[in-house]
Amino acid sequence: MIKFSTRVLKFAEQGEKTGWSYIQITKSQANSLISGQKRSFRVKGFIDSHPIKKTALLPMGDGHFILPFNAAIRKATGKNVGDTVTVKLEVDETPLKISADLLKCLKDDPKANAFFKSLPKSHQHYFSKWIEGAKTAHTKTKRITMALMAFESGQGFSEMMKANKKYL
Repeated sequence: MIKFSTRVLKFAEQGEKTGWSYIQITKSQANSLISGQKRSFRVKGFIDSHPIKKTALLPMGDGHFILPFNAAIRKATGKNVGDTVTVKLEVDETPLKISADLLKCLKDDPKANAFFKSLPKSHQHYFSKWIEGAKTAHTKTKRITMALMAFESGQGFSEMMKANKKYL
């Protein structure tokens, strides 16, 4: 486990991450969690006293990572850009489950299923989390449909979102 204090930062212009609030994880801190890791990995722990779990650190190059500081975390901690937070992190090796509804639909679509299985596990879980995060059955159905169409077209999450921007 690592423990440190840091400021909440915000990207000015960073492609699709423009406007994101985040916490920077230095190469040294990341190496304390998993030595030499260059790819995204899940962590759990606390930001101040707010628990976090099933959250991925995102690689930014040269061994540095970021931890998105989303609206739910901002609200729970009462902290915003520029504020200092205390962070405690450790690697989260808890197995993640894929949406049962998504898996059921993938059984009926071999092409979409093959593409989904070709995605890195972290990307599979990202789709699953997005689908399961729907607040209504209608929204969940819409998200599953969007995901299946994206898989049919060989699109990842960001490509799917860009292609469907006018429908969201």
